[in-house]
Amino acid sequence: MMKDNSYAAIMARKNEIIRNSVGMDYESFEKPGIGFDYEAMMAATGYTLPELQRVQALFSVGNTPLIELRNLTALARKCAPAGKGARIFIKDEATNPSGSFKARRSCTSVYQAKKLGYKGVVTATSGNYGAAVACHAAMAGLKCIVVQECYDSRGVGQPEIIEKARKCEALGAEVVQLTVGPELFSTVLRLLEETGYFNASLTPFGIAGVETLGYEIAQQFRAKFDRDPDVVVCTNAGGGNLTGTARGLRKADCHAKVIGASVNLTGLHMASDAQFNKKSFTTGHTGFGVPFCVNPDRSDVPRSAARPLRYMDRYVTVSQGSVFFITETLASLEGLEKGPAGNTALAAAFRLAQEMDEDQCIVVQETEYTGAGKHINPQLSFARQNGFDIHFGDPKDEIPGKNIILPAHPSLIRVDDVDLDRVRRSNIKNAVGTHKDELTDDDIRYLVEETNSSEEFVRSVIAGL
Repeated sequence: MMKDNSYAAIMARKNEIIRNSVGMDYESFEKPGIGFDYEAMMAATGYTLPELQRVQALFSVGNTPLIELRNLTALARKCAPAGKGARIFIKDEATNPSGSFKARRSCTSVYQAKKLGYKGVVTATSGNYGAAVACHAAMAGLKCIVVQECYDSRGVGQPEIIEKARKCEALGAEVVQLTVGPELFSTVLRLLEETGYFNASLTPFGIAGVETLGYEIAQQFRAKFDRDPDVVVCTNAGGGNLTGTARGLRKADCHAKVIGASVNLTGLHMASDAQFNKKSFTTGHTGFGVPFCVNPDRSDVPRSAARPLRYMDRYVTVSQGSVFFITETLASLEGLEKGPAGNTALAAAFRLAQEMDEDQCIVVQETEYTGAGKHINPQLSFARQNGFDIHFGDPKDEIPGKNIILPAHPSLIRVDDVDLDRVRRSNIKNAVGTHKDELTDDDIRYLVEETNSSEEFVRSVIAGL
């Protein structure tokens, strides 16, 4: 008898499909009440940091260079008050085989799939992760299916997403392209069920793989300077980047402040057909960053291993124009041409460095490859075609979906703080739901960990619901 493949039926089979496609029983981590044992879920991968480093070395992933941006630091100091202007560094993750930090996630997931005897892997992504999974599936001799939200209802796709599809196909993957909408996760679940492949999404295996990035930052920095960096800035979208990096820093006993950075696309809905092509950035923006902080389990697994709110000390946004500007500045001053989405954290770090003392150090923990549709020129051309006004001026006047304002002077680059307490309150409200009067002390402790806050804060939010 044929299975019911309607949206509702597929989503109803979600837990069973995920259990079969990951080899992990998520229900075993659930606790009575609203919480679950996050650390037990992460430990269930069975990989220690040394083992993860060994696995990644098999795929030529990791040990990427830590580069000091001396010229960009000098420019930041010219814009900063006297005595301010921290030294700026980047971890050059574009040197991984697939061109981004997501190689750390993907090779760990692909290795696990191969180890368990799966014939292929499936992932949902319009970003660099698809290219990484395709790359490592090819190395491991596994089939690969990448599912993308690629087009609006007119069949028009963004240059950056199309570029990533091209790269996935070049690496041997089958790319399934969808129009924007709710069918992304249900399509992935259906493909997992039909093929019997491994789910390479935001599972604990992938996030554990990113821990080596944070660990390397601490170890490399100590080897060079016999100290820890003061701040590590992470571009934040779905949360895996920041979560894994922060966990790695903690495992190295590094106490650097962790700051998340997203492109400000406030007002543009990530699943809106009409607004799909109004976004010049496909990842690393507030349309992903904020919703996945507020509700991390909105993914295709029952419990996402990416939980950035647990690790953020601060969360800032930057304008689209500022990221395009800093991308060009990095190329012209440092001779490093990188994809603009990966420069979100660098744009934030340029401004944040001006708040810090000259003897302090700030690390941008990733770069990404650039090419055809990922370059700033086709992205700006696409924006013009969609009616954007693009000019030099003050980024504070930029209106997402209307214009892109390139800073008339680097001193105009700014960061705006996201109200983390407001995000925490929304997270607690989502987690509690209708169970306010049933919460136990264990539930409270879970919410404290989930929001990186205090029992006093959690109880005050619950009292106000």
